[in-house]
Amino acid sequence: MNDASIGWIAAIIIGGLAGWIASGLMKTNTGLFLNIVLGIIGAAIASFLFGILGVSFGGWIGYLIAGVIGACILIGGVRAVQR
Repeated sequence: MNDASIGWIAAIIIGGLAGWIASGLMKTNTGLFLNIVLGIIGAAIASFLFGILGVSFGGWIGYLIAGVIGACILIGGVRAVQR
């Protein structure tokens, strides 16, 4: 395995864990695939928003925290649009 495939596998694992934590915090019932998507997109959104503020996340724990925060933002946004 090369570094790129290990990076994708890590992103999927961290994204899934972040999405699962966020769905628990936001009390939603999403499936495994949606948890992974929420966590990965959430991490990208949170990293971008915090980057604007000058805050950077590093390492696995940092990306997990960013993923949870971003996924919670995404879940809240979906809830706001559905109402």
